[in-house]
Amino acid sequence: MRILERLEQLYAIGAGPGANRPHPSSAEDEAHELAAGWMEEAGLAVEVDPDRNLLGRAAERSDVWVGSHLDTVPQGGRFDGALGVVAGIEAVESVGRGSVVAFRGEEVGWLGSRALVARGGGLPSAFLELHIEQGPLLEQAGSPLGVVTSIVGYARGELVFDGRADHAGTTPMDAREDALVKSAEGILRVRDAARSIEGAVATVGKLAIEPSAENVIPGRVRLLVDARAPDTDRLDALVAAIGLEPSYRTGPIPMADELRLVLRQEIERRGLAAVELPSGAGHDAGILAAAGVPSAMLFVRSLNGGVSHCPEEHSSAEDIERAVEVLTAALRHISNRA
Repeated sequence: MRILERLEQLYAIGAGPGANRPHPSSAEDEAHELAAGWMEEAGLAVEVDPDRNLLGRAAERSDVWVGSHLDTVPQGGRFDGALGVVAGIEAVESVGRGSVVAFRGEEVGWLGSRALVARGGGLPSAFLELHIEQGPLLEQAGSPLGVVTSIVGYARGELVFDGRADHAGTTPMDAREDALVKSAEGILRVRDAARSIEGAVATVGKLAIEPSAENVIPGRVRLLVDARAPDTDRLDALVAAIGLEPSYRTGPIPMADELRLVLRQEIERRGLAAVELPSGAGHDAGILAAAGVPSAMLFVRSLNGGVSHCPEEHSSAEDIERAVEVLTAALRHISNRA
């Protein structure tokens, strides 16, 4: 299958193990150059916008976009982002209408799509993003494809635990005020809060210990918390249960009902169950949707337990073929509207 061959070509860029096309890098540039060549082969008019996003436009209905991103995390997988771009080229070439976009810097804060929105003007009339699920739900459901209902809302902030710095050798255990022990209890509270709310997740991804010396009892510990939930009510409940005062927060972003319906119908036409699920990760589709662009996402089942952002990331050739069929049919339907 040509799509798989092209994914392997992208995967080979940069030094291994895994995919290594971080933003900004010469490897990301090389991937964009490769994709631009494929767009030209498909007969698309290729352009690079002021923020270095890559666009391939068909002669008709270039206002309807499909696509994703080509940058990766260090030692990432074959499919994250790249599948959406390569599949998008196939879909636009097949339909003869629409545009395919490869955004810059998705993995470091959706830089390309955010810059496009910030510039104003030039936004598409609709956007479809094909992406691997990056989670286990479709595999558990036995379903190859899923329709995203929304991008979850999330809150990030800091929990601070104070104790008393003291000598590690001369301070008896019953006389200690160990901030790290207190923070361990806080980490368990974060975990338990997320477990108590359906669909919620929360992560302590970083901690800073002061004074951070092996022979000093910690006097202060700061935990950085990432909390996510599918809707505002559950996000509010999660933040309250953790006791978090967010330094950054964004609400859930719904996908467009009309476009979701098109994807669902195309899945069902192929005799498959149309599983609907929220996306726990942020995507360029969420940035465009928040800016008022009708957007939808089609998920492809992630195998190997749903692992992603690593070389073990995997989706089957059969699932990918089905996904491209659905994406192509959806683009044909949407771009055929007045």
